[in-house]
Amino acid sequence: MPDNKRSQAITQGTQHAPSRAMLRAVGFTDDDFNKPIVGVANGYSTITPCNKGLNDLSIKAEQALRSAGAMPQMFGTITVSDGISMGTEGMKYSLVSREVIADSIETCVQAESMDGVIAIGGCDKNMPGAMIAIARMNVPAIFVYGGTIKPGKYNGQDLTIVSVFEAVGQHSAKKIDDDELLQIERHACPGAGSCGGMFTANSMSSAFEAMGMSLPYSSTMSAEDEDKSISTGQSAEALVHAIKQQILPHDIITRKSIENAISVIMAVGGSTNAVLHLLAIAHAAEVDLSIDDFETIRARVPVICDLKPSGRYVTADLHEAGGIPQVMKMLQINGLLHDECITITGQTVAQVLQDIPETPRTDQHVIRPWNNPLYQQGHLAILKGNLSPEGSVAKISGIKNPKITGPARVFESEETCMRAILDRKINPGDVVVIRYEGPKGGPGMREMLSPTSALIGEGLGDSVGLITDGRFSGGTYGMVVGHVAPEAFVGGTIALVKEGDSITIDAEQRLLQLNVPDEEISNRRATWQPPQSRYTRGVLSKYAKLVSTASRGAITD
Repeated sequence: MPDNKRSQAITQGTQHAPSRAMLRAVGFTDDDFNKPIVGVANGYSTITPCNKGLNDLSIKAEQALRSAGAMPQMFGTITVSDGISMGTEGMKYSLVSREVIADSIETCVQAESMDGVIAIGGCDKNMPGAMIAIARMNVPAIFVYGGTIKPGKYNGQDLTIVSVFEAVGQHSAKKIDDDELLQIERHACPGAGSCGGMFTANSMSSAFEAMGMSLPYSSTMSAEDEDKSISTGQSAEALVHAIKQQILPHDIITRKSIENAISVIMAVGGSTNAVLHLLAIAHAAEVDLSIDDFETIRARVPVICDLKPSGRYVTADLHEAGGIPQVMKMLQINGLLHDECITITGQTVAQVLQDIPETPRTDQHVIRPWNNPLYQQGHLAILKGNLSPEGSVAKISGIKNPKITGPARVFESEETCMRAILDRKINPGDVVVIRYEGPKGGPGMREMLSPTSALIGEGLGDSVGLITDGRFSGGTYGMVVGHVAPEAFVGGTIALVKEGDSITIDAEQRLLQLNVPDEEISNRRATWQPPQSRYTRGVLSKYAKLVSTASRGAITD
């Protein structure tokens, strides 16, 4: 069977002469119609530094595809910048963009019967959006990450974009002056690449490498380094091989490979968003995965990487220390990796890791020895209780107090909460509740980086809890719980909380509890009225009608 059977369906035979005529206009010659047609899903934009370098990588992929005997067809897909839209109404479009990206890639590849696709992305939603499409279509595919940004430097400290958000809180608390805030802003983002800590972009790129859908070492490379361009060319070559061998995404994205990805996320201290995105990818790949599986894996996998936001180092440092292959090797030899899983190259995980040292180098401090982990168990805990019977997600690394019981401070939106924080109206011991920010209620499940960073900046990160049916940035840390489900908009218990109610967050017991009698909760539920939808037209309205609960990955199909 020819390896370009899909594209031949629209190029072979006399009835397809019009199709060939149009392809000739974009550069095809007679011989090219016998080659596999491969899409290059190019996420380039100057909206964000994360995607600034992607056009150069897409051109490199085009060249490598041609050299490997394929015919590339480049098309664009969108991105939005979470960092720029954070704290604004525009942030509601962030998670929505994941679905737009997935739908756009699926639409182009399927409409043109492409034989494969190389997806090239940078910002947070490019990766899960692309992988959802890849899993749905099940045509040979590979993901190329645009690369991490290098750290900014100021006063001898490494900076990331989160440094700026925290500086806002420090400035509000009079801990730094106007000039220092300005200097941190000026130095935080020195060039192209995605946010530099183990935030969402680097978490998802690491997950995809662990899953076998990206080449080894590619997930931690810096955007501006030459090895990123070289790896892109190698990725294109690997894809052509996969097309010839018909190595399909459903061969690679399996229950076991997703478990590998979750194990790596735990080991590196990755983003809470990985829970949401891996659930959605598993759904697209028809893999049975639940939110409770994250808790099962968390219990057996230690955090062995000292990475920001709660640690000391950035992803570029992880790359120099051995990257994801070194992390995976340590998981493998300790029986925490399914090494029989196949990867996009056709090799098994065991073959990929064959020559990787069993222990990390002693001249680095990013990857800790197995017998001296940062934390004995994973950092992404699934909390349940009467406030979140479907589950919620807490990042419990970097917190001094794993349990807090305090009075609820209730806010109906992120903006009203942020004003209270900056006006110094939140006190130690409070439990902040931000609701109606869920998938349907926002809609779009905004990230709460601004309020959480402001709390950290004001020195309240260890003494104030925060729960929300919205999300958190990968840069968030502290006693915070997101993805509370069911969300307020559909009548979840979080909608019934009143100012001053006692709430318990207990990371050790994995408990999120409203300390109010069941009878009182039932009475409140009986009088609760669902709010009017905030949007009645456009993409947010469509999204709110389709989107599922966060505990299923906020999926739309």
